[in-house]
Amino acid sequence: MSIFKKLQEARIMLQNTKLQKSGHNKFAGYYYFELGDFLPAIQLICHNMGICGYVTFYTDIAILTLVDTEDGSQVEFKSPMSSAALKGCHDVQNLGAVQTYLRRYLWVNAFEIVEHDALEPLTGKEEPVKKSEPKPYLKVTDEGVKKVTPKPEQKKEEFFDSSEPWQVSVDVTKDGWPDAVKQGIAMLIQLAKKPEDVNSIYKINMPLLEQLKIKDVATFDEIFATFKTTKETLKGQA
Repeated sequence: MSIFKKLQEARIMLQNTKLQKSGHNKFAGYYYFELGDFLPAIQLICHNMGICGYVTFYTDIAILTLVDTEDGSQVEFKSPMSSAALKGCHDVQNLGAVQTYLRRYLWVNAFEIVEHDALEPLTGKEEPVKKSEPKPYLKVTDEGVKKVTPKPEQKKEEFFDSSEPWQVSVDVTKDGWPDAVKQGIAMLIQLAKKPEDVNSIYKINMPLLEQLKIKDVATFDEIFATFKTTKETLKGQA
């Protein structure tokens, strides 16, 4: 009987052996065979079939050699060497981990042991998107500049806080904040029902408007003209 005939019969014997998977990948959620789950059974079968197996490690390759103890014929199974970088382990321990893994993979390959597809549970899945916490921003008020953390449900396009009527909240540390002030004031102006509302909008946002006058006088003049026109219009409707 050739080494290949013996190996094939040994594979069938192992196939009919009830093996239990003790390895568990908790991250991907599957079980796998560890070396100790099948090697004792393989060694017994090989002994009965007249096969001796041994693993040799080289710099760039690992080889499992199965030898027929009767005629000396042999078959080899090869795998490229790899590396490991386990936390808290020194070089020798990492080397031992590599050799253990490669021994397992070589025997699995030689005896056609069916393993779980380790790639399947790790592919096609998207990591859950973590909701970012609202970032605090600087808010100009009558009392000065204060740091405010927006509510989670507050929309980004919301330029004023409804809990503080007529208050425009803009991050003055970001580029383009003058345009944000312009949009926020425009939104409030549309809500004004009487001249007093226009006065309140201007008064409450005066510190912010003073900063705007220094930063962008043209935008300030445009907003001021809107205040004046809106106030006159509401006076005529009264």
